[in-house]
Amino acid sequence: MHLDFEQGPIRPPSEAQSLLIRVTRNCPWNKCEFCPVYKGTTFSRRSVEEVKADIDTIKEMVAHIKQLSWQTGHGGELSRHSIESICRGGVYPVSFQSVAAWLFYGAKSAFLQDANALIMSTPKLVEIITYLKEAFPQIERITSYARSQTLARKTVDELIQLREAGLNRIHVGLESGSDKVLKAVKKGATAEQHIKGGRNVIDAGIELSEYIMPGLGGRGLSREHALETARVLNAINPTFIRIRSLVITGNIPLREKKMKGEFERPPEKEMVKEIRLFIEALDGIQSTITSDHIMNLLEEISGKMPDDKAHMLAVIDEFLNLPQEEKNLFILGRRAGLLRSVSSLANPQIRRQVEGIMARLREEVGDDIEQVINALLERYI
Repeated sequence: MHLDFEQGPIRPPSEAQSLLIRVTRNCPWNKCEFCPVYKGTTFSRRSVEEVKADIDTIKEMVAHIKQLSWQTGHGGELSRHSIESICRGGVYPVSFQSVAAWLFYGAKSAFLQDANALIMSTPKLVEIITYLKEAFPQIERITSYARSQTLARKTVDELIQLREAGLNRIHVGLESGSDKVLKAVKKGATAEQHIKGGRNVIDAGIELSEYIMPGLGGRGLSREHALETARVLNAINPTFIRIRSLVITGNIPLREKKMKGEFERPPEKEMVKEIRLFIEALDGIQSTITSDHIMNLLEEISGKMPDDKAHMLAVIDEFLNLPQEEKNLFILGRRAGLLRSVSSLANPQIRRQVEGIMARLREEVGDDIEQVINALLERYI
């Protein structure tokens, strides 16, 4: 039996347990200078019939996976062991394996791909979401990426229709609230559009995750980037603010600018100060802030505004108050995947490992700590 369906390349980390439903292909903007995804591809909308056919295929997969569980002696149980047994050997396509994993995690959420599913007309998207909910009534959360431009054009009434159909949460790459930064990196959105689009989502009663990118203003616009981003988010009051620190890798335009000396990514310590300035400037909101990405230096920056603001600033200050060499060791240990918190540097075994890596890298690239860390960062990515 050959069962397969179309999936896009990415989803938010928070949607790791979600069923992936591809509604559009690639990105309709695709000009952001910091983004390596979708470059060299063409955007297109999938038809409602195509997406419905994928949902039908997923229903067949679910039935087949349950049947396989019985056939392999697991009595219909979808445990980790039974799922691994079903997927072992690469017999089934990636999409089949993803559905098996979705069932293992409870089959409670779905994510509509790709970069801007909300660009589809509201009636068509309502039809798709309704069909998905009818096929899998156990789904409790349906989410999607969207661009601020698109959300600013959608009426609150349209977004309410989507919420009533089952769309619970929208993820938006805000990146920055500074018009100077947004223009420089060709984001294709303005601060005003960010606010308008974000408020439309909140006013429609849909959860909103806004992603910010520390470092995107470079060293020259770092302060404006932090303060203007806080200003915009204060105006939106999103459900979540998710930190995604700038990483320059791959064949992206921002890397070319960096190589030409036209853009300088702030050193790690300066980026931490930028994040502190940003959090300090947040005011009058009830958003939950998370640092849930491997490329963020301080994973422990997490909490709900305004109650946890002091705690988040204290986490940052713990790092900033370290002696210089301790800062360097922590940065290196974090980028090597050995450390998750400043306090873990006190572990003698881990510390020896980090010091060993530092010594080897200094032999290879010299004593310039930023060069040492950038070398490791490039390899890590």
